[in-house]
Amino acid sequence: MFTQAQALLQKYFGYASFKKGQAEVISSLLAGSDTLAIMPTGAGKSVCYQIPSLLFEGVALVISPLIALMKDQVDEMAAFGIPATFINSSLRRREVTARLQLAGEGKYKLLYVAPERLERPDFLELTQALKVSFVAVDEAHCISQWGHDFRPSYRKIAGFIDGLQQRPVLGAFTATATGEIRRDIVNFLNFLAPKVFISGFDRENLFFEVVRGENKRDYVLDYVYRNKGKPGIIYAATRREVDGVYKLLREKGFPCSRYHAGMSDREREDSQEAFIHDQTLIMVATNAFGMGIDKSNVRYVIHYNMPKNMEAYYQEAGRAGRDGDPGECILLFGAQDVLLQKFMIKETVYAPHRKKNEYRKLQTIIDYCHTTSCLRRYILHYFGEDNVPAQCDRCGNCSADYEMNDITVEAQKILSCVVRVKGRYGAGLVAEILKGSKNKKLLQLRFDRLSTYGLMSEYTLQGIKDLINLLAAEGYLAFTGGEYPVLKLGRKAVAVLKGSEKVWQKRPFKRETKKDSLLFEKMRLLRKQIASREGVPPYIVFPDSTLHELCKWLPHDRDDMLKVKGVGQIKMERFGEEFLRVIREHG
Repeated sequence: MFTQAQALLQKYFGYASFKKGQAEVISSLLAGSDTLAIMPTGAGKSVCYQIPSLLFEGVALVISPLIALMKDQVDEMAAFGIPATFINSSLRRREVTARLQLAGEGKYKLLYVAPERLERPDFLELTQALKVSFVAVDEAHCISQWGHDFRPSYRKIAGFIDGLQQRPVLGAFTATATGEIRRDIVNFLNFLAPKVFISGFDRENLFFEVVRGENKRDYVLDYVYRNKGKPGIIYAATRREVDGVYKLLREKGFPCSRYHAGMSDREREDSQEAFIHDQTLIMVATNAFGMGIDKSNVRYVIHYNMPKNMEAYYQEAGRAGRDGDPGECILLFGAQDVLLQKFMIKETVYAPHRKKNEYRKLQTIIDYCHTTSCLRRYILHYFGEDNVPAQCDRCGNCSADYEMNDITVEAQKILSCVVRVKGRYGAGLVAEILKGSKNKKLLQLRFDRLSTYGLMSEYTLQGIKDLINLLAAEGYLAFTGGEYPVLKLGRKAVAVLKGSEKVWQKRPFKRETKKDSLLFEKMRLLRKQIASREGVPPYIVFPDSTLHELCKWLPHDRDDMLKVKGVGQIKMERFGEEFLRVIREHG
């Protein structure tokens, strides 16, 4: 059966071999095992359930969280020549009935549905006539209340499966899941003897960087100017911020779209379609945009504000470079971001145990924004990968373009101040003591009499707070949990206070980006023309990675082109000759 799976991979997707981790997951599913696959964005999770769906009898149900995701996937399947359809709230009842009837007749191999649909009695009645041999749960982290996209409707999936005439094989797929969330997925889906595959969380093609102390508007303008012609996403925390950045870029002549919950459904749909089809190259959005948007050629993701936790950040940042080509993930940090996220947690999370957990996770992303260690290592360690090199050379902190500053003396002053206030106060008050503030509360507590009072008067208050956050990120200090965390000495503090260990601060320089080749631009223009003609997004014609492969190998006939990764028989027949013509004319 696995040999058949390999043949389908070549026929429909144009690849001679599976990507890392895909073969193990597909083999497990084909053997009839309930399977949980944790695979980084861009690793090809969808192939892991699409190919088994073609080999199992009957129809496969793919439970997917968003209408846009379903449409995207079904459009892609149609381009590959795979029979698939979706059922969601955009359809009328008779359309739903007709599609289910066709599925029962074997006309479709994949049927995409939203989890909310599984609770409807009319849908349950109609599905009784289907032979459902396989159920794939996409974005499976949504089942856990400890995840960043918790959707209660995901908890109904197990009950739906129990109601089917025959229990199907179950597959669950996600890119971001800590150990706690993985346990929730297995338990709430009632997996039987589950096989769990973690193919790694690393996205080797992505460059991670945190930028602090910059004017965000100026930085964004400079960045998009230097990366003209490249698709990118700019995430902001609020609708107001989105509208502001969108207006700024439009005024400067950059083609961009926007997306947030304050827009009408039609406005959001039009904006999303324009971005997916490369009619606009920049999307400015809140986190309402992006889950399951399978646009493979996003070259950069900028976070204008710090997100609420590492899971949200890694999933959003991971929308860059899904095609395997280089992508950049830039997080612009400002002190106000912390206050904003705390306010949002306070206003939107009500259960005390969840609120406490959200504050804990917020501190983790704050530490990420201040660490001088390898950013990639920090991310991978968070998701449970411990055997990671200390330096990756593919993040802002490991880049050769930085300078080192010895801040041991400043660290000793801060640690000493924490000792003198007996670990009872937060970063704000400690910073004011070191600054020599005349704050009324500080004077009432007689902290102006401490030996550390005014020791860092030459610094700004924010500068001291930044150093405190840096020390916390590196383990010299630690924050307690909650809305108002208190500073304590960390595990590495004693060595610094004794003078046996130095503390260093890295300051990265800016890097320049490379321009794409002329041939690549010609093929990208052709791709856009074909996409417009076919009524599909450009990346469904060919992803950027395939265009780069074509530039590299320069095939001159049909046989040569079929050897290029990403070129399958179906696509070769539909528009392969047009690309060959461009290559020949280019010389």
